[in-house]
Amino acid sequence: MKTVKISLNSIDKVKAFVNDVTRFNTEFDLVSGRYVIDAKSIMGIFSLDLSKDIDLNIHDDENIDEIMKALEPYIVG
Repeated sequence: MKTVKISLNSIDKVKAFVNDVTRFNTEFDLVSGRYVIDAKSIMGIFSLDLSKDIDLNIHDDENIDEIMKALEPYIVG
């Protein structure tokens, strides 16, 4: 598992993010405080505080390079 910090500070960014992660047959979790949300759930994402950076847990080791490349626009830091 790999964890990265991402920023989803606009509606368009959230839509694009969900489209990008659903291409992969992998589990993605967004962690904000004590909440853990399926990153492929657009409704779940909108229940989070999107003004702050969010931890993304990627449950895949095989395709990590391809996944990281797809997630570049959202990663902070």
